[in-house]
Amino acid sequence: MKISIYGKQMTVRDSLKVLVEKKLHKFDKFFGEETEAFVTCKVRKGVKIIEITINYGGATFRSEEESETFITALDRVIEGLERQIRKNKTRLEKTVKRDAFTVADEGDDDEYEEETEFRIRTKSFPFKPMNVEEAILQMNLLGHTFFVFTDADDGQVAVVYKRKDGDYGLITQEK
Repeated sequence: MKISIYGKQMTVRDSLKVLVEKKLHKFDKFFGEETEAFVTCKVRKGVKIIEITINYGGATFRSEEESETFITALDRVIEGLERQIRKNKTRLEKTVKRDAFTVADEGDDDEYEEETEFRIRTKSFPFKPMNVEEAILQMNLLGHTFFVFTDADDGQVAVVYKRKDGDYGLITQEK
């Protein structure tokens, strides 16, 4: 696994980098060597935050946790990633490394209830071309945390969303 560790407006200590790499190598049994893991460490208002994103075979696993220490946040974020993998084990077996879910791992599954089917609610509505500011306004008026719209500038479908830190995010199609 290729691991990239970044500090957002901070410098990550070598001891934390070593610990992050050690904990992430736990996932080597699930992913191949071409897997990329991006780790971002940041401090916001005295709270330590670690975000880990793992990209493998078209699937993205992401978890973010905050705590009073980086070590606690790291433990929680690793647990969150493992929970995601175990919860979606059956669907992931086609994607992750062969034999990742061996008989020896089966005992760990008791604490994770696997989702066997998704409950999907379908909603249809007309897409009116609008700019990002209009989409954010519409999202706020509806009281939603995200809003799908057609970007008036390029005609592509995009998504605006409200982030945990109170800022907004924009998801667009890669060109």
